Amino acid sequence: MNAPASDAPVSERIRYRLVSAGCRHHANDNIAAFIEPGELDALQDEVQARMQAVLQSLVIDTDSDHNTQETAKRVAKMFIREVFAGRYAEAPTVTEFPNVGRLNELMIVGPITVRSACSHHLCPILGRVWVGIMPNEHSNLIGLSKYVRLTDWVMNRPQIQEEAVIMLANELETRVQPDGLAVVMEADHFCMHWRGVKDNQAAMTNSVMRGAFLTDANLRREFLALMPKKS
Repeated sequence: MNAPASDAPVSERIRYRLVSAGCRHHANDNIAAFIEPGELDALQDEVQARMQAVLQSLVIDTDSDHNTQETAKRVAKMFIREVFAGRYAEAPTVTEFPNVGRLNELMIVGPITVRSACSHHLCPILGRVWVGIMPNEHSNLIGLSKYVRLTDWVMNRPQIQEEAVIMLANELETRVQPDGLAVVMEADHFCMHWRGVKDNQAAMTNSVMRGAFLTDANLRREFLALMPKKS
């Protein structure tokens, strides 16, 4: 891949760095390390221009339609700064504390609200996540709000649910280093509610069980039994 010209679109310059580094940049990957200061504003402007072209291709008269005159600007801001922000922002700062009290009992966090988007149709995914932690004396403890921040960071990207829970589990396991980790996600997918089969009742639930939650059936049952009481 040839280096882009200095006046090339910012998306091409960012993509060139990613490709040169051999770094994957799928829809649900974080690429913050390859974005230089000021480029996120430029990327938002580029998306706005391209979104304006999409509206024109949809034969929407944005010049005289007062409802859509600012739509391209709003959508670009929404994608870059809000619903896909987990792609472009660095990981949230998470303070970790040593397990001084040597806690080794089941901890459950949830339900944590999930707001994401289907990477197939960019339709909303709305749901909840529960996290189960079985710490050991060497585990790092993080604050309750940090589970929410990390969940938002992982989910605020185009995702498919099956991959999203694995990504969240990987992030938590790396930071906390517990004996056991469980993540359960239940979500409504508007790519099914709003289009396609238009089924309003169907939801998806999936889980990741690691360590003690995978090998200890009693611990797994305890976690799953306590989940409804947290909803």
